[in-house]
Amino acid sequence: MTLNTIAISNCSDDGKHTPLILKRRTATKRDCLPMNSFSRRIVRFLSLVLWATQCLLVESELLVAADPLELRERLHPNVMIMLIDDMGVMDSSVPFLVDQTGKPVRYPLNDWYSTPNMERLAKNGIRFSEFYAMSVCSPSRIALMTGQNSARHRTTTWINPDSNNKGPQGPPDWNWMGLRPESFTLARWMQHAGYRTIHVGKGHFGPRGSPGADPCNLGFDINVGGSSIGQPGSYYGTKNFGANGPKSTHPVPGLDAYHGQEIFLTEALTREAKKHVAKSVEDGKPFFLYFPHYAVHAPFQADPKFPVTETGPFETESDDGRKGVNKKHKDASTYASLIRGMDDSLGQMLEQFEELGVAENTLVLFLGDNGSDAPIGGPHEVGSSAPLRGKKGSHYEGGVRVPFIVSWAKPAQTDLQERYKIPSGYIAPDWGAIYDILPTISELLEHPLPTDHVLDGGSLFPKFLRAKSANESSTTAGASLPNQTSKPSSADETLERSFLMHFPHAPHRSDYFTIFRKGDWKLIYHYFPSPKGQSTHYQLFSLREDPFEQNDLSQSHMAQVKQLVEEMTIELDEQNALFPVDSNGKVVRPISPD
Repeated sequence: MTLNTIAISNCSDDGKHTPLILKRRTATKRDCLPMNSFSRRIVRFLSLVLWATQCLLVESELLVAADPLELRERLHPNVMIMLIDDMGVMDSSVPFLVDQTGKPVRYPLNDWYSTPNMERLAKNGIRFSEFYAMSVCSPSRIALMTGQNSARHRTTTWINPDSNNKGPQGPPDWNWMGLRPESFTLARWMQHAGYRTIHVGKGHFGPRGSPGADPCNLGFDINVGGSSIGQPGSYYGTKNFGANGPKSTHPVPGLDAYHGQEIFLTEALTREAKKHVAKSVEDGKPFFLYFPHYAVHAPFQADPKFPVTETGPFETESDDGRKGVNKKHKDASTYASLIRGMDDSLGQMLEQFEELGVAENTLVLFLGDNGSDAPIGGPHEVGSSAPLRGKKGSHYEGGVRVPFIVSWAKPAQTDLQERYKIPSGYIAPDWGAIYDILPTISELLEHPLPTDHVLDGGSLFPKFLRAKSANESSTTAGASLPNQTSKPSSADETLERSFLMHFPHAPHRSDYFTIFRKGDWKLIYHYFPSPKGQSTHYQLFSLREDPFEQNDLSQSHMAQVKQLVEEMTIELDEQNALFPVDSNGKVVRPISPD
């Protein structure tokens, strides 16, 4: 094998593997400054040599420093990412929102949902009050796999499996095809690092019939349940998970053994995940389990293990005065049942890691892929994410804020955990984003990423340190983390960092917009103002003073708007973003106020 080609395995339902040779991703005009063909080849060669040298140096250093068992654990800690579809930051009994002093605040929705295993994970690890994803699913999933913002990877809306859904004035060249076999992905990179890469659940990386529809083409050794579909035809085994029923175009693949059984989709996927993790441990292989549940996406169907309740903040009275729930509130109760079933799956995985003896060496990252889609309130109202405004698909915080918890499956005083300390029970004072996950795992594995792959994210380990030092003196924090490789991020770095969420499409709950956050300022830019919706190009909020986005400051702070529009446009151009077009097909770029 040369440095320019890599042999991977192409998984199949029968478990057999066919060798597949792919070229490693090369730099493109989108990723680097213009240069001639010869220069590109030279740069490409040197970057690969540098990357290979870094890998050898890191591993040779560890070979000298550790005994065999300690070495294997430090080089190959297990990783599980549990990604919950359409789960927003308020869909949990864990309070993620904080007051001005950084202390958690409980709201009614925290008492409506029951997520005891998330509570356990948060107690043992760190959670983020402000963690961002994209406003819909496919852009977030590809951002997680690539470490890139959706503006850069150009899958800027959800991928319709069967037709190009750019919208009437969406960019014609947007990346409807999603990930490809030549794409750099977290899964393939971990595969190269010696991991068994396991995909269980929803894929949604590419349309039907495309290479990206099959996670096995993207670096996964095993795929159960992943295809082009974005939701299951049914959650019930008796309906063959959608193969039988009104949405037969959306069957969940790879679960034939459960067809006809009284089993819920969340439970079937959990059993499959546990089976493949156990086999990996038995074979002595470190595992990367990417576990993206279909829950809690519609259709809203109750998990039989957790029956729908008729009490709580959505209680109503029937016409004859007896307690009951109307359909709207019944759907909210069903959504809560889906949440509880998802949480049970998390608990089963944590228990299995302990039973297999790998909990101390397994990092768990838990998050949602976009804002809540709970059937409570309208898309721009304070409802499903209350007290935050908005929900999935919207440009408000409720559309892009998601739960995020990181923890060792079992905290312990091991060399690995001392080296990569995750403070227990803390809330990060900084914000993070879904594209930060890949570089975080890269730091944990001490396995460099290819130098020609452009990242928009950064490791979150410095933010873990800041979470601890926010409540302790810098001396105490430094003394307790002597081996941590990251340096704490400064407040200045936090203020300088920006979050960009670009959605040049319609129709959805919000159409043709870009979010740009810098420090505590949040700009929402609307490409096509309308008297029936947003009547101007600009909305401006101070998230420190107005975290629930009730007071638009765009008219009174026009200088701030102008500065943010200019910085947003620069960042969009740096990421080679695509813009919507007018009725004549002409590109529509952001307009700065006079």
